[in-house]
Amino acid sequence: MTDGGKELGRLEIDDILKCLPHRYPFLMIDRIIDIDGDDAAVGIKNVTYNEPIFQGHFPDKPVFPGVLIIEAMAQTAGAIVIAHDAADGTKNIVLMLTIDKAKFRKPAGPGDRIEFHIKKIQRRRTVGRYEARAIVDGVLIAEAEVGAMIVPQ
Repeated sequence: MTDGGKELGRLEIDDILKCLPHRYPFLMIDRIIDIDGDDAAVGIKNVTYNEPIFQGHFPDKPVFPGVLIIEAMAQTAGAIVIAHDAADGTKNIVLMLTIDKAKFRKPAGPGDRIEFHIKKIQRRRTVGRYEARAIVDGVLIAEAEVGAMIVPQ
């Protein structure tokens, strides 16, 4: 599907598993929608109470950890880079390189649907920088800039 000449798409869980090496319980995204090449996308995480993290963080008031929100941002960016490059026959793996300007504004917990809005700041051959925002019900809960190293396989 196209929109004004831009390539839009989505990755379902089977597609994400082909792109990323992460597996349960460390795969932090369920779907990626509104993909525009490697320029932008929206990753989705459906937070459920039965995730193992809530046994210890925190049992009486479950809060989805900020570090996992950052990881989900990086996974969303990494998956769109890998999928984009795979269209040209290139096999890459993406590794987190930097986290800058991270801010956590509100907690997320069971029942929340976190959207990870990713936008490319710049990409050179082996390094990319992405602006990332985590949103629940239209409210910004976290933001960061994520740097990634793109490594040929």
